[in-house]
Amino acid sequence: MSRPTCFPDGFLWGAATSAYQIEGSPLADGAGPSDWHEFSHRPGAIADGTNGDLVCDHYRRFEDDVGLMKELGLNAYRFSVSWSRVLPEGRGRVNGRGLEFYQRLIDRLRERDIQPHVTLFHWDLPLALARRGGWAWRDCAGWFADYAQHMFRALGDRVPFWATLNEPWVVVDAGYVSGSHPPGRIAPRDAPHVAHNLLRGHALAVQAFRAAPHAGQIGLVVNLEPKHPASSSPEDVHAAARASAYMNELFLDPVLRGRYSERLPQIVGGDWPEFSEEDLRLIAEPVDFIGVNYYSRSVTRHDPGRPPACASAVRQAGAEHTAMGWEVFPRGLTEILCWVTSRYGRRPIHITENGAAFEDPPPEGGSVDDPRRVAYYHRHLRAALEALAAGVDLRGYFAWSFLDNFEWSHGTSKRFGLVHVDYATQRRTLKRSASFYRDVIASRGAALCGDGIRGGRAVPSSVLQAP
Repeated sequence: MSRPTCFPDGFLWGAATSAYQIEGSPLADGAGPSDWHEFSHRPGAIADGTNGDLVCDHYRRFEDDVGLMKELGLNAYRFSVSWSRVLPEGRGRVNGRGLEFYQRLIDRLRERDIQPHVTLFHWDLPLALARRGGWAWRDCAGWFADYAQHMFRALGDRVPFWATLNEPWVVVDAGYVSGSHPPGRIAPRDAPHVAHNLLRGHALAVQAFRAAPHAGQIGLVVNLEPKHPASSSPEDVHAAARASAYMNELFLDPVLRGRYSERLPQIVGGDWPEFSEEDLRLIAEPVDFIGVNYYSRSVTRHDPGRPPACASAVRQAGAEHTAMGWEVFPRGLTEILCWVTSRYGRRPIHITENGAAFEDPPPEGGSVDDPRRVAYYHRHLRAALEALAAGVDLRGYFAWSFLDNFEWSHGTSKRFGLVHVDYATQRRTLKRSASFYRDVIASRGAALCGDGIRGGRAVPSSVLQAP
């Protein structure tokens, strides 16, 4: 396979964030609370006891943050809208001051020639709707579509890329299977209905977008990872296939193939409901792109005690792992992008999240030295080039994350950012990985073909060696 030496013209070079993770001021200027606001204030819910009340204070510091994006050479920025900031009760009355925040943010991005890539739902559901049943309630799909329509009307003439949902699998699995995210329930029988209502909401929002019509594009963002069997035993091979169906096929199959994976009834113990043909036709509403969030692979073994997939992950001894405990496995990015193309046909793909949390040292001399993150980006961007060489229609790459942030149930204890944030002073400091990414963008990827660059200094080849 011949590897291209650079990324194509028009490629989106971005970084990503989400509203609750960086904005702060969750109740400011007439905003309503979200389920994450309520959940993060529950004693013991967040590992380090923090919450999203301040975090990066992006709500008040966004203009300076956009200036940093320009300094990095980004031509795209992926962010999410806080549904309850715009619609405090989740439906009905629009909060003009909340909407104005996103209008001003988009204006500043466009002034700096940075394309907005807007996600409508990145996990923070208005608390008023959560108390009415949230995504387990069929009406939530319509509530989401109404909210989406408000956003399209207000911003559609200035936003070239929209994503309906971010990682709906996490909403299902963490919210209703493990209970580690809102609503914090262990209710696996609700999980299929939550997944289905998320997909209905996605499709109704796509229909609303098409009805205007708008000049931009709309898609769905999913988190994917290769599922490799821990051994060649039939039990482990079948467990890996079930795990892949549960994570990788659950949302893409109905959207892109018009039906749920045939493996799902096995995974949920025969409790998979029969959904109507009308619903399935709705969910298959065509999209313009697929967003893929990739962090790692999973090595899987059969484990009948771990429903719904009857599989568990095995930590690989001797492999490098991030601060999240995730294996660093760049080849998995090429593999999963090629899998999407093979299973669903060649279609536009954006890598909407890719990055790593490591234990960073404190800022020194106006920078943060983070060679492991530099190496992570170097190896994964080269894996993206491999996917291009294999025929994947890759249109963009968004580093996760632009800023250190509130990492959900981990609080502020895990740092993914290209930019270090001192949460006490709100001072921003570019990390070496930010300088490296700036060099990659400036060279359209040509900087990846040498030894790598870390703020003007070479990265040792031992660090860059792929596993």
